[in-house]
Amino acid sequence: MEGKAPRIPDSVVRRLPVYLRHLQSILENDVDTIASQTLGEALGLNPAQIRKDLAYFGAFGQKGVGYDVRFLILSIERILRIHRDVPVALIGAGRLGAALCLYNQIQVRSGQNRMRIISVFDRDPAKTGSVIGNVAVEPDTHLESALRSRNIRIAVIAVPASDAQEVADRLTVAGVTAMLNFAPVALRVPDSVHVRAADFTSELQSLAYYAFDE
Repeated sequence: MEGKAPRIPDSVVRRLPVYLRHLQSILENDVDTIASQTLGEALGLNPAQIRKDLAYFGAFGQKGVGYDVRFLILSIERILRIHRDVPVALIGAGRLGAALCLYNQIQVRSGQNRMRIISVFDRDPAKTGSVIGNVAVEPDTHLESALRSRNIRIAVIAVPASDAQEVADRLTVAGVTAMLNFAPVALRVPDSVHVRAADFTSELQSLAYYAFDE
């Protein structure tokens, strides 16, 4: 009887995009191979940790040679399931949501990102019908049906804290299984749904601890 595949620690999954971004940058400079030691020095990480992280998913390097940069990029993209276009929904077309949407479009056009915000929703009638870059803002009454028909599984929440839980509940019902939450509130979701918090204020507050002497 075959054993269960090992559970990949969340910390490992979080480091993969860090590796990917650096590999993409050195590929632009015509670097074809890289050793874990060199990669670790560039990222401030232990080379052994990098090798261990990658070993969860297979063997990618050759001893004494290192990693083929292009092959490792393609491998990490497949591991993260971003080797193909990934549709994303954005809920909240205020200043933050608009900025996130425009930034995403810049990344997509430059080829840096295949995760594309294709749908934006807002409950404010003054915002619906407007266009952010090349994406029209839709009324949030269309949310559930649109997400299902477009097979969107990832969503960004950029609404006020008072509305965030309701939005998360609706996204869950619509089949979204991964959310990036910019609202300053902890969301309650089923175990099958993954939430990442992007709390700008809390991050700044924690940095203040290091910035000032008592």
